[in-house]
Amino acid sequence: MHLGRDVTLYIGARLGMVAAVTALLVLANVPLLVALAVGVVVALPLSLFVFKGLRTRVAQGLEAKQAVRRAERDRLRAELRGDTATGQS
Repeated sequence: MHLGRDVTLYIGARLGMVAAVTALLVLANVPLLVALAVGVVVALPLSLFVFKGLRTRVAQGLEAKQAVRRAERDRLRAELRGDTATGQS
């Protein structure tokens, strides 16, 4: 998995959508700060639907990374308790 790449793409895509909505509003003679505020309010929720596949990939990557960390933590805790299965009877 390429979690870092997927997260970067997702963040970039969401920010790009905010920039695109803001630019369209500025071209329609809306003041910049108002256009930016509307861009954030409109684009971020909209991107949840538009970039659903990318968001799912990021969530799966985070889930896989968390599973690896959980397994490692459980292994270390078992080792600290002395419950390791390293050939001991």
